[in-house]
Formats: sequence, structure tokens, C-alpha cells
Amino acid sequence: MNKFNIIAGLLILVSIGLFFSLSKDVSSYANFNDAAASKHRVKVAGILAKDKEMIYKPEENPNYFSFYMRDPKGTEKKVILLQGKPQDFDRSEQIVVTGEMKGEDFIANEVLLKCPSKYKDEEIYMKKQI
Repeated sequence: MNKFNIIAGLLILVSIGLFFSLSKDVSSYANFNDAAASKHRVKVAGILAKDKEMIYKPEENPNYFSFYMRDPKGTEKKVILLQGKPQDFDRSEQIVVTGEMKGEDFIANEVLLKCPSKYKDEEIYMKKQI
């Protein structure tokens, strides 16, 4: 066997191993009730409950941020994000958190925000001109 075949075979084996190791971390979308019944990490999409308290004290713990979120079925839970507060969090239209339920709280280690477009007013203005 020549060097090319050996290197190609090793690359294929490494790729297969990497694929299987990453596929174990795939989480599915759920609501808070499904997350409570699941023993795996899940993604929950919802909206920020702006009438509830948000706690972020970076001087005490920069990796602790808590807020309340409502899922599409209307269930409201406290979410504890094990990261700092994301920029423009208060302005987000939709939030997707990844984590798991621990008791009555959802412990998240990832968050994805859908924020309003900064060009939204311009799009409305353009539509009125046409």
C-alpha cells in the first residue's frame, strides 16, 4: 500500500469517529412539559416574559443569568442560563434555549436570540412608496 491509501483510510476513520461523537449531542425541540419528561438535552423555543424579573449580577457571578420564558403552549418557567446576559436580550422576539429541566427550573447552557430587524422601519417605508 502506498502512503496515499494509508492517509485516505485514516482520514475516513477519523471522519466516521467525529461524526458519531458529534451525533450524540443532537438535541430535539420540545416544550417545557416535554423537557421535564425527557432525560436528554432539548431545545425549547419561546418568548421572554417581560413582566417577570431578570437577574444578572456580573460582579457576583458573570456566568449566571436568570429570566422567565413562555413556550408556545403558554407554559412559563424560570430559565437559568449558565452564561452572561446576551447583548440585546431584552429586544429579542424569540428565544431558543438548549438544556434540561432540573426541578422546576430549566438549566440552559446555550441560547439563540431572534432579534427584530434593524431595517424593519425602512421596509415599511419602502412599501408605502410603491
